[in-house]
Amino acid sequence: QVQLVESGGGLVQPGGSLRLSCAASRSIFSIYAMGWYRQTPGKQRELVAHINSGGIIDYADSVKGRFTISRDGAKNTVYLQMNSLKPEDTAVYYCNARATITSRDDWGQGTQVTVSS
Repeated sequence: QVQLVESGGGLVQPGGSLRLSCAASRSIFSIYAMGWYRQTPGKQRELVAHINSGGIIDYADSVKGRFTISRDGAKNTVYLQMNSLKPEDTAVYYCNARATITSRDDWGQGTQVTVSS
């Protein structure tokens, strides 16, 4: 099991940037995979970006070229840098971790991102 604490959400104007952070309770290099998901009311939670222990990264098509997932092993933290934000990026963003390939998913508490003028 992995405990996750997110931070960095907020209100930003269209075209602006935010960086989300997700601090894990153990070495992120010992975790099979971590990622960011987002959810809006009435919709299913969707993958935004994903990185596995080998450093392989995937992005949702809607954020490619605008969002970047990265990690800092010294801080056991995964980041999501979000640039050129659009109103449709407004959502609650959740950090996700799967400790091993057969583990259940662990989730952070979520952080609200609102893109509005």
